Amino acid sequence: MKTLVKGLLIGLLPLSLLAQVPEENRFQKVVLTENLNEPLELAVLPDERVLFIERHGLVKMYSPLTKKTTVIASIPVSTKYNIADGGQPEAEDGLLGLNIDPDFAKNHWVYLYYSPAGTEPKNILARFELKGNALDLNSKKVLLEIPTQRDQCCHTGGSIDWDSAGNLYLSTGDNTSPRASDGYAPIDERPGMSPFDAQKSSSNTNDLRGKIVRIHPEPNGTYTIPEGNLFPKGMAKTRPEIYTMGHRNPYRISVDKKNGFLYWGDVGPDAGKDSTGLGPAAEDEFGQARKAGNFGWPYFVGDNKAYWDFDFATKKSGEKFNPEKPINNSPNNTGLQELPPAEKAFIWYPAAESKKFPLLGAGGRSAMAGPVYHKELFQNAKRAFPDYYDNKLFIYEWMRDWIIAVTMNDKGDYVKMERFLPNLKLEHPIDMAFGPNGDLYMIEYGQGWFVGNPESKIIRIEYNGGNRKPLVVAKVDKQAGALPLSVQFSSEGTKDYDNDELKYEWKLSSQAGGTPVVLNEPSPSYTFKKLGTYKAVLTVTDAQGLKDSKELTVKVGNEPPQVSLELTAGNQTFFFPDKEVAYEVKVSDKEDGSLENKRIPASKVKITATYQDAEDAPQSLQGHQAAPVTFTAGKNLIDKSDCKACHFQDKKSIGPAFTEVAKKYKSNSNAVALLSDKIIKGGAGVWGDVAMSAHPNIGLPEAGQMVQYILSLGDKKTPPALLPPKGSVTTKIPAGGDPNKGIYKLLASYTDKGANGLPAQTVERLLVLKNPTLLLGNAEETSKNTMKFKMGETNLLIVMGANTYAAAKKIDLTNIKTLSFIVAAPKQQLNSQGGIVEVHTGSPDGPLLGQTEFIEPSDDASAFTGGKPPKPYKVSIAPINGFHDLYFVFKNDKAKGALFVPFSVTFEP
Repeated sequence: MKTLVKGLLIGLLPLSLLAQVPEENRFQKVVLTENLNEPLELAVLPDERVLFIERHGLVKMYSPLTKKTTVIASIPVSTKYNIADGGQPEAEDGLLGLNIDPDFAKNHWVYLYYSPAGTEPKNILARFELKGNALDLNSKKVLLEIPTQRDQCCHTGGSIDWDSAGNLYLSTGDNTSPRASDGYAPIDERPGMSPFDAQKSSSNTNDLRGKIVRIHPEPNGTYTIPEGNLFPKGMAKTRPEIYTMGHRNPYRISVDKKNGFLYWGDVGPDAGKDSTGLGPAAEDEFGQARKAGNFGWPYFVGDNKAYWDFDFATKKSGEKFNPEKPINNSPNNTGLQELPPAEKAFIWYPAAESKKFPLLGAGGRSAMAGPVYHKELFQNAKRAFPDYYDNKLFIYEWMRDWIIAVTMNDKGDYVKMERFLPNLKLEHPIDMAFGPNGDLYMIEYGQGWFVGNPESKIIRIEYNGGNRKPLVVAKVDKQAGALPLSVQFSSEGTKDYDNDELKYEWKLSSQAGGTPVVLNEPSPSYTFKKLGTYKAVLTVTDAQGLKDSKELTVKVGNEPPQVSLELTAGNQTFFFPDKEVAYEVKVSDKEDGSLENKRIPASKVKITATYQDAEDAPQSLQGHQAAPVTFTAGKNLIDKSDCKACHFQDKKSIGPAFTEVAKKYKSNSNAVALLSDKIIKGGAGVWGDVAMSAHPNIGLPEAGQMVQYILSLGDKKTPPALLPPKGSVTTKIPAGGDPNKGIYKLLASYTDKGANGLPAQTVERLLVLKNPTLLLGNAEETSKNTMKFKMGETNLLIVMGANTYAAAKKIDLTNIKTLSFIVAAPKQQLNSQGGIVEVHTGSPDGPLLGQTEFIEPSDDASAFTGGKPPKPYKVSIAPINGFHDLYFVFKNDKAKGALFVPFSVTFEP
């Protein structure tokens, strides 16, 4: 019976739910063209040529035959606002939308949506004919004109798509500035404030802004109205073109070609928190319309969270708006007062992590809706996506750089979501479309707003359902050396995902010419006997004949310098504030000589010692670090956030340059608190109309670090002083530095003179001394029954049971006399049982160095709320030298639950 039921259920499930998740390595990202100037929307032609637009008016074409991109038209567009005070800041206007006619193979029609240059503020939808590789501007037919205002920003929409019946869908933004509303509902009804009132547009039934319109283009350049739009043709105070209304900025839309469902991503407002009297915190939306409807803006957001009817003149709040019966009584409204009931969003999410949709993440928000994939539309495609994605909706995020596949049932109801290619690196995706061959084409806009980003590009994601090329790894143990030079090549790490037998070929060729040397072993050795620069190419071929290659360069004739950097006394793992660190650098070079024989002057060896107060400094419990650390705590946090979408360090984007912010607030003693609050809560008005998104997921300490980094950019940087080859340096922590964080870096480098016509080579040696305070939440080894969790940017460790441990590996105990533990045992939050910490070497049951006194449970929770830290628990140890693996063992034989939270251990001389 169970088997029968299971079989029936399987028969009823859609194919996409039965298919196995495709291996990520079956997908390949192919870059077609890059270094673009604000690319916005694309269309893939039947022959796989790619049309795309740039906001400043260029229409471009990528040819897969020539692999080149050419400009096929230049459209005169308006890209500036005309602010009342005479300024002309950069606008969101320009060349905004592009798509091709469903019957393009016969008529060659291309549709553009743009802001024409000139004094009359409007956006137009126009049709052109593509003749060969050129867009015929004389063939222009204007289908639709939408009056706008350019006195203030923002929100244009501009996406174009089609349904299977030949109806064209066009998204438009609310053309409303959010500046006066502080990120809540922009419903300012005061005289002269129309640009700040979205009731004139989004909730106006007689206006085409803040809408998704649906029309049926006719061959003569006009259009008709399809049945089923929101308002019937001829109805007073309405526009029959409206399909959906109540949108803020539906920037990217998509129509399901199978069932006609409309999808869009609506970029939401900016309020950082719920406000009694104003309304809810901001949310972005992914919308689904199975029929015409009103989707609520500016009265509702997300799942119909309501705003208050706020009076901007009196600064008083009226009643909450009613989603069952929204009323638009604004003096700027030219349409109906009573609106259709508001529909909820399909998926919605705030700046903080969404409890309902946690996979969406946290941070800045810019929702984009992509296509629904139907395998039946790609029956003859060369590289159709696998069955697993059949009937799935692809959504993506401009700020958060992800693509998510959404599974729906037969009715279109939400079932689940999952990351698509979670390891795919994206640079702000802004459009996507499937091409005839089944590939997913995308535009990556790049990191900065309103600028040409060198990382912007058009890409194609290809699926390979068959045999895959080998993944080739090529290495050599010496990339340079004196003559004769014996090297060991290696293909270790090369693999074939289909487990095919592989053939290896190394081809060694000199830039000077001559017959190449061919070696057919996976990892051969070879001795070069002639001077010169050689190219070593490893080609790996699988059993099906598919191959891939990797290339190395080997330079023969100049031996790299030998540089050593050693500490001559003291602890080799930690630095101790205000203590001296003794060091010695030795340099020798086969051609140049050495420091010792003085053929290499000391002045040619660069030696520096620098302190770095940084959260991103290595805070694991590992001893020596092999790689340099270059980012401060604040910079690291900024790099992980969405800040670079709106700001550059030294040039303006949509937001000010960080250096300008530093300059403006240089003498403001309250700058850290003020700007930290701005990062968390968002806001606008200081640098322009475009609001900064709220970041409620960023804690106050982390925001402060970000601000401190930004403000530091206004300081003049002085290079570190150069040190002699032998000596000592005092490890000072600069004013304002955290004594419990940071590292000291000693760096020695030498660049030789070159030899035998080969260029100079530089060799560096880095030695990193860690802060003596190590965070136990960063332990690289912990036992079962311990749990790591993150509080702000700090990793913590909860000891859930007795006889557990955390380990610190390769720690130098030279000159260490005391280990000082900070441990919290909160009763209320954790029901802590308390216990002791034992310190063992080698293993959890290795020799005992010492133990703490019993750590009693406490009602004091200040350690978790930023208050006074718990008292330290000291462990004195007998003198012991050298490196050891330390195991901190947590014990309490009577405990039946969590013991405590060990924050850190400090090694004291």
